[in-house]
Amino acid sequence: MVTQRIDPSDPVLGAAAAKVAALARILDEVVVLADDGVEGALPANCRVQPYRSRTRAGRGLRFEAALAQELARRPRPAFVLAHMCPIYAVLAAPLARPLRVDVLLWFTHWRSSRLLALAERLSSAVVTVGAGTFPLPSGKVTAIGHGIDLSGLSCPERPSRDALQLLALGRTSPAKGLDIVIRAVARVPGARLDVVGPSSTGEERATREALEQLVVELGVTDRVVLRGPVSHERVPDLLAGADALVNNMRAGATDKVVYEAAATCLPVLASNPALDDFLPPALRFGRDDVDGLADRIRSLATADRAALGRDLRGKVEREHSVDGWARRVVEVATR
Repeated sequence: MVTQRIDPSDPVLGAAAAKVAALARILDEVVVLADDGVEGALPANCRVQPYRSRTRAGRGLRFEAALAQELARRPRPAFVLAHMCPIYAVLAAPLARPLRVDVLLWFTHWRSSRLLALAERLSSAVVTVGAGTFPLPSGKVTAIGHGIDLSGLSCPERPSRDALQLLALGRTSPAKGLDIVIRAVARVPGARLDVVGPSSTGEERATREALEQLVVELGVTDRVVLRGPVSHERVPDLLAGADALVNNMRAGATDKVVYEAAATCLPVLASNPALDDFLPPALRFGRDDVDGLADRIRSLATADRAALGRDLRGKVEREHSVDGWARRVVEVATR
C-alpha cells in the first residue's frame, strides 16, 4: 500500500493506519510505502518503507527504488494499492504491471485532473466509496464502501435538548460550503455550531477569514465558533458532544467524517447527492438552500434523534466498515 503518512493521530490522514491494519488481518504481510510514519502504529506483519526526501524528484526516485525492491522479492506482492494520490499509481504501474502485479487506485474526491485520468488508464482497477464518488467515467471502478474503523466509535448517551449543538468537521475548503451552514444556523434561534478543522492552504486560510467575518456580520459570535484542527483520535469525543453533524460537501465525494459520525449514532444533515442512498430524506438538504437546511435543523430538534442514529450506525456496519473495505479490496485485486 502506498500512502502519504502513517500516523493515527493525523487530523487528515489518520484513518490510513486503520486501513493498513485491516488489510494486515487478512493478508500474510502488508508493506507500506509512505513519506513518513510513526513507530508502533501498525500490526507486527506490516513493514514501512519510507521514501521521504527534501525534493519532489528525490521522493519519486526513492519511491521507485523502494517499490522495485519489493517487486523483486519472492513471492511477489499480490497487488499494489495506491491510496488517494493518483501519482502513486502512475509511478507504480510501469514497474508492477509488466510483472503481472495489479495496481489498484483507491480514490474518492470530486476533483478530476489529467493526472487522475492517466492513473485510471494505467491502473488495473479503481476502488471508491460508491456511485458518484469517482469523478471520471470508467469501467474499472468498483464501489467498496468508505472503510470506517468502528473499534473506537461507540454510541454514547446524548442529552435530549431542543436547542441543538451542531458540528461541522473538516478542512475550511470552499468545497465544504460552510458559509451556507453558518447562514442556516443563524436563522434557527438557539442552535449552536462548532466548525472544527485545519486550514492548511492559502485558499483554506482565506476561507477561514471570510467565515470569521461572516459570523460577525450575522451577529452570531455567541453561537458559532471556528476552531482549529484536532487529532484523529479526538474525533470520537467531538462527535459525542454534538447533537448532529452538518456536512455541505460539494457533489462528487463523500467526507469520511459523515460515516464516522453515523457510526456513533449521530444524525447527519448533508447535501451531497452521493449520500442519497445512505441518508433518509429527513436528513437531506439542497447544497445552496439555506432555508432548507434551517428547516431540517428545526425538524431535527424535535425528531427521535436516537432512532435516526441507530439506523445510520447499522448502515455503516453493513456497508462501510474498515474490515469490509479491506475484504473487498482483496476481492477486486484477486478476481
